[in-house]
Amino acid sequence: MLLYIAEKPSLGRAIAAALPGPYQKGQGWVRCGTGAEATTVSWCIGHLLEPAEPASYNPAWKTWRQHDLPMFPDKWQLSPKDSVRHQLKALESLIRQADTIVHAGDPDREGQLLVDEVIRYFGTRAPVKRILINDLTPAAVAKAIQHPRDNHEFLRLSHSALARQRADWLYGINLTRYYTLSYQQQGEKGVYSVGRVQTPVLGLVVERDNAIEDFEPRPYFRIEARFRAQEEEADQQPFTARWLPDDQFQDHLDDENRLLDRATAEQIAASIHSRPGSILESRFRDRPEAPPLPLSLSALQIEAGRLFRMGAKDVLDTAQNLYERHQLITYPRSDCRYLPEGHYAQREQVTGAIGRVSPELAEACSKADFSRKTAAWNDKKVDAHHAIIPTSRTAPSSKLTDAEQKVYGLVSRYYLMQFAADAIHREGRLTLRVAEHRFRATETAVFKPGWKALELKLRDKQKETEKPPLPRLDKGEPVFCEDSTVSERKTQPPQYFTDASLLSAMTNIARFVTDPELRKTLRETDGLGTEATRANIIDTLFKRDYLYRDSRHIRATDKGKTLIGALPDSVSKPDRTAVWEATLESIRRGEDDPRKFLQKLKTEIRGFIHPTADGRGAVPQTNIPNCPKCRAPMTERDGKFGRFFACTRYPDCRGTRPVEDTTPEDGSGQKPIPCPHCFSPLVRRKGKKGWFWGCSNFPACRQTLDDDDGKPVTP
Repeated sequence: MLLYIAEKPSLGRAIAAALPGPYQKGQGWVRCGTGAEATTVSWCIGHLLEPAEPASYNPAWKTWRQHDLPMFPDKWQLSPKDSVRHQLKALESLIRQADTIVHAGDPDREGQLLVDEVIRYFGTRAPVKRILINDLTPAAVAKAIQHPRDNHEFLRLSHSALARQRADWLYGINLTRYYTLSYQQQGEKGVYSVGRVQTPVLGLVVERDNAIEDFEPRPYFRIEARFRAQEEEADQQPFTARWLPDDQFQDHLDDENRLLDRATAEQIAASIHSRPGSILESRFRDRPEAPPLPLSLSALQIEAGRLFRMGAKDVLDTAQNLYERHQLITYPRSDCRYLPEGHYAQREQVTGAIGRVSPELAEACSKADFSRKTAAWNDKKVDAHHAIIPTSRTAPSSKLTDAEQKVYGLVSRYYLMQFAADAIHREGRLTLRVAEHRFRATETAVFKPGWKALELKLRDKQKETEKPPLPRLDKGEPVFCEDSTVSERKTQPPQYFTDASLLSAMTNIARFVTDPELRKTLRETDGLGTEATRANIIDTLFKRDYLYRDSRHIRATDKGKTLIGALPDSVSKPDRTAVWEATLESIRRGEDDPRKFLQKLKTEIRGFIHPTADGRGAVPQTNIPNCPKCRAPMTERDGKFGRFFACTRYPDCRGTRPVEDTTPEDGSGQKPIPCPHCFSPLVRRKGKKGWFWGCSNFPACRQTLDDDDGKPVTP
């Protein structure tokens, strides 16, 4: 039996529709054809298996305790997801019967792992093939089916995804427990979730919020002057130029070369008034601009967020509907902005379909220049999947929603741009000197719009007053300063993040890295997260009460700020996480070893949980003690006799302590020390012969240790 395993039911149905009938439907599968030629199509429903919970490795790990950390499984395990057990059982039976298996997961890292892990979980000796489907239209699916490849070719892609999955488990489970327990010792409540990607994203938002809150506007001064050519011509207009900062005024300039001293500004303005000067540089040109590449998912989310104020997850869900339900666009979770050269032959068919689905683009479709071939078509730049483009389907399966129309239109416009002429920009620049000061005048205008006619503009954007063109003066020609002015301006704080700008920051993370060598490396990576996960990462931060929306802005909650404020930079900054993404990409290319990657990660996690002498990796400790009875964290409460510390395990434990007694002799003011026998916290007690340490699990555990100046003498 030939068995196809798709990533999801919609893809499975598309594959079945491309195979010859008759069709027989079963629970979680479709059989196509009859007799010996029969083929079965089945599917996953997302991940059918998930990494096992800590308790599956060690029952003691079910309880959150500091002394169990770090938790590193000896042998990794997967557990069936309860919600999809019936589909997993159906696949088990089919895999055991199959003579050949065709892997039809989505053409990306997760899609590869998702089906691979099911095949490995049940085990099979049947050969496994791989097909890559970017387009769910019948013709595209049929073509992919006719060109299967050996699944072994994608082994490194699977290793990369598996390394990512295990890294997320190690990092998230250990650090979430560590920081949550550390905060609980200080009387805080709730879970403080830490993630390999989510925490640096939260760090970006917190850092931006803090920069805005701490921002103090400062005045700066702009000097402008009006000039006229001395050899005056009848049609020549005066032009305005702006003062260029000079090294001699360095003491009065800020980091962005803005002049901060009014007296200096007025002195410069006065010194050039009614004075002659000359042109130092004259540069005029018509600059062609090629069309932008077709869209990847991040580019689509950024543009839709900027133009339509759609959230990242809304854009992804809308694009997924256009792909699966309507079959109007190709695979949306793509990180590529290039197209296979073979797709060039379909340009007229795809463009015709755009005109049918979006009548407002029909005129642009009719003007498309099909003899034009941009840099977008490049096989060397295309891997498992290509840019998001419209399909050749001429009608949706049902009426498109407003959001679907907008997203489809955006994808279509970027495709049509490939068949429009270059935009021509007319640019001019005059640099001149008057006395000891330099000024510059610039001119920019779109001479021929070309592909820019397809660009969508933000609504309610006021048109700037058109400036007259600069006079065409040559180097060395004399000019005369007719007037000069000084205007005061205020420095502006950075803008709060929006969905579009936060996605842009995650995609271009190198901008937020201070190390120059690391920044150079990161420019070649995909940034924080992947195309498919970025929207979900942002959504998760909202669900965990780390972020909230203030109109269209994204801001950090007090809980989010508290967590980032306590974390070391290596956890809250994007540097390390982005390097991990680069390493995962190296694993995919076969240039790195996933085992070495995970081993290095384990070493880093140990460093966070057992910080070095300089305290790096530790949560700032307060003077709140632990319970004298059970060593659980205490919290401050109000009582009828005033404030006091009470055990957070109340009513199971009724330990209390006066607020003033914050450095108790019984040792409960220091970090809990595990019992060498049962690992429950030790408690310092005073007996007839002096201080000693006993297990808080007494009488179940009767372990005792001698005391040495407030510390237990361990065996």
